[in-house]
Order: sequence, then structure tokens, then C-alpha cells
Amino acid sequence: MDEYNQIEPPPSFIAVYSTPTGHRLTAPMATVRERYELCEDMAQLVAEQASTSLFKTGGSEREVLEKIRLALAGDESPVQPPEALWVVRRAAELLNWEMPADPGADAGATG
Repeated sequence: MDEYNQIEPPPSFIAVYSTPTGHRLTAPMATVRERYELCEDMAQLVAEQASTSLFKTGGSEREVLEKIRLALAGDESPVQPPEALWVVRRAAELLNWEMPADPGADAGATG
């Protein structure tokens, strides 16, 4: 018996699993929902860890978030790199911190 899943991932997470044009999903919606639940839980945990880390290290919010993103993007992580970026952005949102940029977004910039 299938249960109706009332969890609706936000558009920001749907974008992680959408084609570049945004018109189609790259995975079944059931998979997207499962991955969203995992990533939302990770974001909640990461937000707590980030807040503690900022207090203990005295580093910047950006540095703390980048370290977490790198850890989440590692081979042993339960999330994929695009999901890791979403998790970090969601954690920043939960903490009311500045949203991190995409890694490599400045790579082609000059000046």
C-alpha cells in the first residue's frame, strides 16, 4: 500500500534535480522527496554545527560554510556535491547568514 507523501520539496531543491532548462526532473519525484528529506535533516544539523564552529573558531561565516561544504562534498558524504551546496545554503538561510556563492562562480571573472 502506497502512502501519500505530503512532503513537497521547495523549488530551490527541485532545481538540484532538474534539467538545465528546468522543465524536467532527472530523477523520479519519489527519489527527489527522499533526497530532500535527507538534505533538510542535514541542513538542520549543519546549522547547529556551523553556529558552534563560528563561536569556537572566531572565523567568518563564509569560512565556516565553505569548510562544511567541502566536507559534505567528500567521497564519504551521504549527499552529492549539488546537494551539499543546497545543504550549506539552507543552513545559511536557517542561521540568517549571507548565502554562499557557487564554487567556481568567480573563475571566469576578470578584474
